[in-house]
Amino acid sequence: MLGILGGMGPMATVDFMSKIVRNTPASRDQDHIQMVVCSATDVPDRTAAILGQGSDPFPAMLNALRRLELSGATRIAIPCNTAHHWHGALQAETSVPILHIVDAVADALSRQRTTPTLGMLATDGTVHAGIYQQRLTERGYVCVMPDAKAQAEVMRAIRLVKAGLTDEAAGILGREAEALAAKGCSHIAMACTEIPLALAAFDGDIGAALLDPTDLLAQACVRSCLATPQEMVREVA
Repeated sequence: MLGILGGMGPMATVDFMSKIVRNTPASRDQDHIQMVVCSATDVPDRTAAILGQGSDPFPAMLNALRRLELSGATRIAIPCNTAHHWHGALQAETSVPILHIVDAVADALSRQRTTPTLGMLATDGTVHAGIYQQRLTERGYVCVMPDAKAQAEVMRAIRLVKAGLTDEAAGILGREAEALAAKGCSHIAMACTEIPLALAAFDGDIGAALLDPTDLLAQACVRSCLATPQEMVREVA
């Protein structure tokens, strides 16, 4: 059973669940993956905590993790990029594997047999904590971040999505994606789970360059949940 440690934010959690369903090869209800969701909307702001401006979200995330364990989750996903700053600390508290969103991105890139320059649209917290830079650099990828002014615009757009103003956010994020492409980025990661909600209908050359880590995490979860015991052993090895 897949446990989803969600609520960060709520719309992104629902979007992630829909991507699990869409990525599951199923012809009937019974073919789909069982899921249990904790929409932990009480988790304090992750970016504020990373920047030293807010409460520690770890206790609330750990509480949500315990609820998922008690509900029978056999693997866990967190559809919030910034929350992965606490991935290691959470994994240390449980024997249930917690899939990492950046690993899902890196694995997808490796299957393309390319080493692209990757632009990042993410929260200040994700950028500041190096959540993507550290893991992707270790695997040979180059990460390009927006400059300070552009990053402020990205954060403004993320707040607009959380407020339900996705059309306004889409214009901002589209411009910033185009700016990253102009810097030579062949791929652009929508590395905040709110961003795909705004850019879902974005097309053209930029649309083709966009990577959706939420969807890639969903695909990784489906593969993990549907793996045979032998495949699971190879995966752990």
